[in-house]
Amino acid sequence: MQSLLNKVAVITGGADGIGKAAVTRFAEEGATVVIWDLNEEKGNETAETLRKDGHKVDFRKLNTADFTQVEAAAKEAIEAHGQIDILINNAGITRDSTLKKMTPESWQQVIDVNLTGVFNCTKVVSAYMLERNYGRIINTSSVVALYGNFGQTNYVASKAALIGMTKTLAKELGRKGITVNAVAPGFIATDMVAKMPENILAGMRDKTPVGRLGKPEEIAAAYRFLASDEAAFINGAILSVDGGVVI
Repeated sequence: MQSLLNKVAVITGGADGIGKAAVTRFAEEGATVVIWDLNEEKGNETAETLRKDGHKVDFRKLNTADFTQVEAAAKEAIEAHGQIDILINNAGITRDSTLKKMTPESWQQVIDVNLTGVFNCTKVVSAYMLERNYGRIINTSSVVALYGNFGQTNYVASKAALIGMTKTLAKELGRKGITVNAVAPGFIATDMVAKMPENILAGMRDKTPVGRLGKPEEIAAAYRFLASDEAAFINGAILSVDGGVVI
């Protein structure tokens, strides 16, 4: 059974990694998926591959930190598909360094994408959801938002802020038929992570009680559940998908 049949989902950062896994899962579940991402080459490649398999997937090159671009992209999606039922705020970047070495530019870049970008997308897309009294908004936080992480002041700040934003928006939008939840991934074996030195990967595995890294598809499955009607009574939740690393 396709749990997202006739739904339209916007997934930011959907060209690669966890986002790509989410795009694939949502398309397989019957949703029409719109990818918003800056990576034009990988975004088009992901969309084209899925279209060849009969799925409905569009790509739009977009900087979510630019409010005007988000407005234009949302309007385009509405004109093409008539509605937006699901928003997955998955796009994010890192600019890691200790506080001593972190530049104001590195701080601002991460805040712009990871936090302001989520505000922009949610502000614009929720307006269309409110017209139909229906919506599922899912933000991507991180386990580091719950316990901090050395050398990631900017990233942790942005992801911790998303937890507060999620809970606040859940209170504001819940009575309007729109649920807002967050997923907090642990150490996930994306292509980028897989290129790290083996000693770093071993350390990640050792910190995780289940003894392995997570798969992008496992985060996509959490997105899928929270986006479905099965999760209609879940609102303001932060779902840790981390193999128990925060225990």
